Amino acid sequence: MKKKLLAVLLTGVMAASFAGTATVVSADSGDDNTLTVWAWDQNFNIKSMQMAGEQYAKDHEGFSVDIIETSSDDCQTKLTTAANAGDYSTLPDIVLMQDNSYQKYLKSYPDAFTDLKDMDINWDDFGKLKQSYSMVDDTHYGVPFDNGAVIACYRTDILEEAGYTLDDLTDITWSKFMEIGKDLHEKTGKYLLTSEATGGDTLMMMMQSCGANFVNEDGEAYIVGNDVAEKCINLYVDLVKNDVVKLVNNWDEYIATITGGEAAGIVNGNWITATLMATEDQKGLWEITTMPKVDDVDTATNYANNGGSSWYITSNCKNVELAEDFLASTFGSSTDFYDAILPVSGAISCYLPAGESEVYNEPNEFFNGQAIFSTIVEYSSHIPEFTKTPYHYEARECVNTAVVNIVNGTSAEDALQEAQDTLAFKMTE
Repeated sequence: MKKKLLAVLLTGVMAASFAGTATVVSADSGDDNTLTVWAWDQNFNIKSMQMAGEQYAKDHEGFSVDIIETSSDDCQTKLTTAANAGDYSTLPDIVLMQDNSYQKYLKSYPDAFTDLKDMDINWDDFGKLKQSYSMVDDTHYGVPFDNGAVIACYRTDILEEAGYTLDDLTDITWSKFMEIGKDLHEKTGKYLLTSEATGGDTLMMMMQSCGANFVNEDGEAYIVGNDVAEKCINLYVDLVKNDVVKLVNNWDEYIATITGGEAAGIVNGNWITATLMATEDQKGLWEITTMPKVDDVDTATNYANNGGSSWYITSNCKNVELAEDFLASTFGSSTDFYDAILPVSGAISCYLPAGESEVYNEPNEFFNGQAIFSTIVEYSSHIPEFTKTPYHYEARECVNTAVVNIVNGTSAEDALQEAQDTLAFKMTE
C-alpha cells in the first residue's frame, strides 16, 4: 500500500509540472472510504492534508484522501461555475478556502456547503475570530486550519544600534512606535517598517486590531464618518511621511526591503516567518512580539489577523458523516497531529491546546531562542471579532490608494470620499 501511495504521489508531482491540477494522494475512485479534497501548495496545505489522511487511516482501515491540487483562485472559479450551472456534482467532498474570501461565497452560494451543526468538535478550542470567518448566524460551516495571527518581527541588532530592545516595542501604541521609528531612522537611516503601497495589509490589521472594519454592520462602505478608520488612516499617513514606514511597489520589493536590512521590522501574519527563516545569515537576529495598538480607541488591542484558511465540506459530499469525523479527529482536536505537521509543512495551528505541547514550546534558533509557535497560538486567542465583508480586498485597495493620494498631496477629505465612493461602487458590480 505504501509503495502504491508513493508511486501515485510521484506521478502527481510530475503531472503538476505539466498541468494546473494534480492528484497527490489517491485511491480507488468511488470508494466510500475515500474523500476527495481540493487544496493548493504542495509543501503546506496539501502536505498537511496528506498527513491528516495518514493519521486517520491508522484507526480507520481502508480510509484515504484523494487530493487534487487546485489553486485558491481555481477553487473559487470552479465553485462559481458550478453554482451558476446549478450543478454541484463537480465539487469535491472537502475544499480549502481562504478566510478573507469565504464569506463572499457562502453568502452567494449557501447551497454549495454543508453546515456543521452536528459535528463533534469543541469550537471553544479555537479563537473566536477564527471561528467567525466560517460562520453565519451562529452556524459553523468550516473547520479552522492554519493560523493567521499577526506578529511584529524586529531585527534586534538594528534596534540595538539605535539604543532599543524588543521590550521597548512590546505592547506599545502606534504613536510610541512612531517616536521610536523616527529616532531609529535618524540614527541608522533605516525604516522601522515597510509596506506595499496599494496591496499592503498594514491598514487592515490596524483596523481589525480595534475590532473594526471599513464597512458598517449592514455591510455597506463605511470610510467617511468612521472615526476609527480616519484615525488609522491618519496614523498610517504620518508613519509614511515621517520615514517610519517605507512604502514599496510590490511584494518582491517588500521582501527585499526586509531581507536586505533596509527595514528593521515587519508587521504581518505569522506566515511571514517562513520567508524570514530563509535568510540563514540572519539567524538569531530576529525576535517577535505583539503589534502596536491604535491610540485613543477604547476597543484597540495589540492583536489582529492576516491570512489563514479553513476546510469546508461541500453539498456534493457523498459521506458527510465520514468527512465530519475525519476533520474533527485531526484538524479539530489532535495535538499529536499538529505536532507532527509543524516541522514538516510549517503549518502553525489555531487549535489553542496545541500551543501547550512540547513541540510548540521548543526554542527557535532563528528567533534567538524564542518559543515562537506557542506565542503565536496564544496571540490568536486575543484577536477581537469584527464585521466581515465579501469585499475585503476591494476595501484594502481603496483605502491604500487613499493613503498614497494623501501622501502625494491630495486632501484627506477628498481622498477618503473617493475611497468611500469607489468601494460603494465596487460593491454593486
